[in-house]
Amino acid sequence: MSERARVLTENAWSAVGGQTGAVDQVVFTAAGGLASAFPVADMAAASIATAGLAVAELVRDAGGQAAGVAVDRRLSAMWFGFSLRPLDWRLPAPWDPIAGDYQARDGWVRLHTNAPHHRAAAVRILGVGADRDTVARTVARWSKSDLEAAVVEAGGCAAEMRSIAEWDRHAQGRAVAAEPLVHRVAVESAARPAWSLSPERPLRGLRVLDLTRVLAGPVATRFLAGYGAEVLRIDPPDWDEPGVVPEVTLGKRCARLDLRESRGRRRFEALLRGADILLHGYRPGALDRLGLDSAARRSLSPGLIDVTLSAYGWTGPWAARRGFDSLVQMSAGIAERGMTWKGADKPVPLPVQALDHATGYLMAAAAIRGITSRMKEGNGVEARLSLARTARLLIEHATDREEVPFAPETESDRSAQIERTDWGSAQRILPPIRIGDAALCWDRPARQLGTAEPRWLDE
Repeated sequence: MSERARVLTENAWSAVGGQTGAVDQVVFTAAGGLASAFPVADMAAASIATAGLAVAELVRDAGGQAAGVAVDRRLSAMWFGFSLRPLDWRLPAPWDPIAGDYQARDGWVRLHTNAPHHRAAAVRILGVGADRDTVARTVARWSKSDLEAAVVEAGGCAAEMRSIAEWDRHAQGRAVAAEPLVHRVAVESAARPAWSLSPERPLRGLRVLDLTRVLAGPVATRFLAGYGAEVLRIDPPDWDEPGVVPEVTLGKRCARLDLRESRGRRRFEALLRGADILLHGYRPGALDRLGLDSAARRSLSPGLIDVTLSAYGWTGPWAARRGFDSLVQMSAGIAERGMTWKGADKPVPLPVQALDHATGYLMAAAAIRGITSRMKEGNGVEARLSLARTARLLIEHATDREEVPFAPETESDRSAQIERTDWGSAQRILPPIRIGDAALCWDRPARQLGTAEPRWLDE
């Protein structure tokens, strides 16, 4: 077993309320790593192992046989990138043309412009068109702090590059450091559920309402679908994220509702009444403003397993700030540490969006442990996570030791099964985890957003 992977698993499993001794069930395989100042491959394996431990615990408590958890570190790292391998078609570009890092007058700043309204905010502040060279010339005249503040104030997404030490001194960095990796509380009890869980498909029969977007939340619900849960993803009428939809809608049905109008709101409330798990990634307070605060959600669905995430944490001055993995890497010192480690002249991010993926698997673990708690105790569970707090865990285990790279991908790393997606035929990288007889597999191929009706299958 990789010692760093084991330590990271112990940290994560403890954070979701698991007993540390259970980590002895995990076996890690595949030597090597990804080029980084941080143990990204070990973080990938550890977060997937944590979700796997939650599945193994549920199977055991539902009357199945105790099973070990085997995690392939190399395949885990692949799943932290893109798992889909198109056949005779190409994945959409993952980034908007002007998204990226720019040299400001006094350092570096990143603009995140994948969403049209975020791009509009950035170019409005800069007073230029959406042309990368023009944006670069204009950013060079700004201070990084002033540009970050102006774009954020305009409703956009930006982050100046800070060092780890600067983040530790920052008010938001201090707030995040004081938060748990997973804030998890039991809420009032409800009637014991009449679930009949199978060791082979341990989440079959459970309903998951998915209000998440790029990328952590969709990773979580993809994992839940992989063990049999019915996942219904709900998006607003005008939302799209073409760069990642083929990757993350595997196993799900995807519908649209406008929660701001009465008919959409009533339909959503009906769906929530029938849900066992709710995952949401709206900014803190967004559901509250729609009249769907925590108390209202529990009233609609007593015993609900309610798991949510934010970018920058749940306390401190940035608790409501928009953010994404790449921005948190800039803010928290990861990109600056990578630049120093590599001796580069520009920010060096992680080789994959590890904060998103790791947080996603931890969300899945929190949700599954919530199901176990509901089954045994009858209570609901609320859990909160953030990309910034996951970043802190990774930073705490930073290393300057460079690992031997993983062996290159080959055809044998891909499933022989052909996935008939809405974009064309594809293969997936083989699942990175084995848990006894419980297979990680999906009943539905990846679909476009808005292709399903907003209802549960048996309605």
